[in-house]
Amino acid sequence: MITQTSIEALKATIDIVDIVGSYVDLRKSGSNFTACCPFHDEKTPSFMVNGSKGLYHCYGCGVGGDAIKFVMEYEKLNFVEAVEKIADLCNFTLEYEKNSIPKKDDFKSLEKVAKFYQKRLMELTEYRDYLYKRGVSTSSIEKFGLGFCGPSFETLRFVEQEGMDKKKLIELGVLGEDSARTYVRFAERIMFPIHSPAGKIVGFGGRTTKDNLPKYLNSPQTSQFNKSKLLYGYHIAKEYIYKYEQVIVTEGYLDVIMLHQAGFNTAVATLGTALTQDHLPILNKGNPKVILSYDGDAAGIKSAFRASAMLAKDSRAGGVVIFEGGLDPADMVFQKKTDELERLFSSPIPFVEFVFKQISLKYDLSDPLAKEKALKESSDFLHTLSPLLQEEYRDFVARILKIPLNLIVPSYKGSSKIYPKATTPLRNKTNSYDGLESLIIKYILEDKSLLDMAIEYIDERVFQYKRKEFCALCRGDFEDEGLIGIEINEELLLHKGGFKDELVMLILKYNQNQLEKIIADSDLNFQEKSFRIRQIKNNIIRLRKGELIGI
Repeated sequence: MITQTSIEALKATIDIVDIVGSYVDLRKSGSNFTACCPFHDEKTPSFMVNGSKGLYHCYGCGVGGDAIKFVMEYEKLNFVEAVEKIADLCNFTLEYEKNSIPKKDDFKSLEKVAKFYQKRLMELTEYRDYLYKRGVSTSSIEKFGLGFCGPSFETLRFVEQEGMDKKKLIELGVLGEDSARTYVRFAERIMFPIHSPAGKIVGFGGRTTKDNLPKYLNSPQTSQFNKSKLLYGYHIAKEYIYKYEQVIVTEGYLDVIMLHQAGFNTAVATLGTALTQDHLPILNKGNPKVILSYDGDAAGIKSAFRASAMLAKDSRAGGVVIFEGGLDPADMVFQKKTDELERLFSSPIPFVEFVFKQISLKYDLSDPLAKEKALKESSDFLHTLSPLLQEEYRDFVARILKIPLNLIVPSYKGSSKIYPKATTPLRNKTNSYDGLESLIIKYILEDKSLLDMAIEYIDERVFQYKRKEFCALCRGDFEDEGLIGIEINEELLLHKGGFKDELVMLILKYNQNQLEKIIADSDLNFQEKSFRIRQIKNNIIRLRKGELIGI
């Protein structure tokens, strides 16, 4: 972890105008700077940056905070990643706690190796032509940082010349060793750098250009690289994923590159693994619609089935696109079938329907015993879904299995079990929300450093009664009458270590209110409503366990 002292020193060093100005075009307006807000569409600037107070605020959509919060929101980073990003921008050296060694040197080593491979690719016409013949453009080669790893001796010589630590490169998966020698893992392969969501190189994928096996080779698991939790191309796609609220998940690196080349900028790929629960944290960012883009062979169908079942249980919006005839997305882009791709991605098969259809195809439904097995498997899957989806898909299952509807029994009885009531909150007075909001603000007024923790998890939306005061707090307007009233209120008693508990309670109440609103919202379609209900219920469970999560 980065030391708190180092974070405070960084904050004292940075100028929020410089940080925000590196992302948006700021114009001087009196003592402040203004711009059109980067977080919502507008024509008249309502986004304000106050350099003296180190804060930004949009009067249109209400977002606000300090420089770290801005980079978190704009770059879609967590707190630590944003701090490290700002430190890089400002050439500031961060200090880390003991037993938490900075990864910066590891990233630099991988970046240096990647640049060497990129240089070799540009020097070797044969391997550039290999990519060109598959439709990959020069701009895509540069955008994704593709390279070439030649014979082992080339990389080993480069490592020697650069004075790099071989032991460290073995730990990072660039080199390997056996009892007799040190060798290069990716010899004679096209190189695909693999990045963290923050854009740091954490490993490589290598594709053979000859008959070597395996066809694709990834870095081994290291302190930086876990292929089960990463998505290829996400660092480039994330801006568009948030913008278009959609992510296309493919099976290959070239699929991603070619789809981006054709304008499908939300494409990412798993790293030679199936899509699993470990990928959900990164897929959940921004809550996009997920489109699975898989081959039509047996392996592709099996992967799509498992991933669809997992995503359906999580009430995720989206669906499946299966590519038949031996084609994959890269082939279709190469054959200039982008219109067909657009059509396929715009109307995927919903996850639940895909799973039920695949179950029905596994059995000979003309055989009563086989039909009974199909019913059992379909019912088991149905019962993993939310009550709303169970009710919605009963007719669908009965239709495809050609059985009476009354044989499709949901896992609940009675509407009272569909949406269980929230447990009684700890405070049950009518003004408890008001008092809780005041208490949160009181804590921050007593210890200003708590504001950073607060804005990492909440914004003004969670405040029903003290929204104006919280916005004043974020602006640093400590002369606000409402803030002064809270500061001098002696009835608001603080206790050591209580801020996190009160923050958890505030976020819990916000989620409970949101759940009630969504349940009552008749304008939402059933899939969207079910997804949002499932998401909020999961949040409530985590909050009741004392876990601090953002809104």
